Amino acid sequence: MWKHEDYSFRSAILGGMAALGMAAVAVASFAGSASAESLLEKIKNGETIRLGFTNEPPGAYPGPNGEPLGVENEITLDILKKMGATKIEPVVTEWGSLVPGLQAGRFDIVTAGMWIKPDRCRNVLFSEPVAVENGALLVPKGNPEGLHSFQDVRDKGLTLVTGAGYTSVEAAQKLGFAGDKLMQVAGPPEILQAVKAGRAAAGSLDFFNATGLIKKDHSVELADPFASPTPPGYAAIAFSLNEQATVDAFNAVLKDYIGSDEIMAVFGKYDYGKANLPDGSKTADLCKG
Repeated sequence: MWKHEDYSFRSAILGGMAALGMAAVAVASFAGSASAESLLEKIKNGETIRLGFTNEPPGAYPGPNGEPLGVENEITLDILKKMGATKIEPVVTEWGSLVPGLQAGRFDIVTAGMWIKPDRCRNVLFSEPVAVENGALLVPKGNPEGLHSFQDVRDKGLTLVTGAGYTSVEAAQKLGFAGDKLMQVAGPPEILQAVKAGRAAAGSLDFFNATGLIKKDHSVELADPFASPTPPGYAAIAFSLNEQATVDAFNAVLKDYIGSDEIMAVFGKYDYGKANLPDGSKTADLCKG
């Protein structure tokens, strides 16, 4: 799946993973000096860069050996390589732990395809958008309840399931969903199981996450049409609030990367297309809402 010419860089990822045991021993002595070092300096010094993401194909997920796969992961790997990074360590966690983990220094970058939202902009620094994505509504095969919007689920007194911390949580709350009718779970696999088991009538998640689930489980489908309560999401890479210089450097490389043959090759692996390329919207404006 990875390009042959990237073998050395990609191999360094697995090398970084194998070194985790030794790294743990050095944490205590290294912590004091590392605290003052910026991420940009770590990249320039050839130190290991830790990527935090969830298990949510096709945006970001671990491969058979734990290697970082998915659209946002591969884009980030390409950009970091151009910036001079040589060692990568993947850190897989739940969605709700991404921002706290970044703030606590458990990883250096969040590559989970997090959408740029004003409330998130108060807690992290986002790169410029790397992809445009839409939401979807997952329902049992045949859509027996005839659900085509969040309002349909609410008005019929049914339960909606979504991921903890997802944008759809706030959207459902604004529409007046009762607390016991809004189920929050860890991520797409749990959303699928809730819908299949009948604990929820519908599940809200990213379009590509949803289509990935449907390819593997034909007992569910997408509500079609679906009137999304939110506009398209702008996925970006997240950094700590004190890493503005790193974000600026990342964006400088990203500017020429967007629309290139390289990003289209990454998109093509995961069924993204030109419609998913950033449309010129700026992070600063999206952070204002």
